[in-house]
Amino acid sequence: MESIERITPPLTGDERETLRAYLDYHRATLAWKCQGLSDEQLRRASMPPSTLSLLGLVRHMAEVERHWFRRVLNGEELAHLWSDSHDFQAAYDASGSDRAEAFTAWEAEVAHSRRIEAAAASLDVTAYVPRWEKEASLRMLMLHLIHEYARHNGHADFLREGIDGVTGA
Repeated sequence: MESIERITPPLTGDERETLRAYLDYHRATLAWKCQGLSDEQLRRASMPPSTLSLLGLVRHMAEVERHWFRRVLNGEELAHLWSDSHDFQAAYDASGSDRAEAFTAWEAEVAHSRRIEAAAASLDVTAYVPRWEKEASLRMLMLHLIHEYARHNGHADFLREGIDGVTGA
C-alpha cells in the first residue's frame, strides 16, 4: 500500500505558496484518512439516516474541486459527476461506488484544479460566482476549498475512528 505524504505547510512562504500548501495538505489528509481501508469500510455510513461515508466525502470533494476550479474559475460547462440535478449532496451516497471510481474522479479533478490555479496570473484573478452573485478572487476560492476540506476532514476523523478506532490529525 502506498504511503500518503502530507507536507507541512511553510511557516514563512509567500501567500500563494502557503495557500497551495494548505490546500494540498488537506487533500492529502483526506486520502490519508481513507488509507488501508476496504471498499466496504470506505462505504460504511456514519449513522442512519445519514449516508455520509469516507468514500462519499471523496466523491463530494471531487464535485467541489470540479465546481470551483473548472466551472467557476475556468468557465467550463460541465455536468456533475454523480447527479443529474446539480446536487452536491448526491455524491455522499457512495453505496454503489468503490475506491477506484471515487479516487480516480477525485484525483483527476485535483489535477485539473492544480493546472488551472498554476495558470492563473495571480491570486487576484476573479470569476463570477452565481450563488454569491458576486465576483470572487482565486485567493477567496482557494480559502473556500481549504475551509471545505478542513470541515470534511473533521468528519473523516470521526468516520475513521468509527470504522477501526484509528485517530490522529
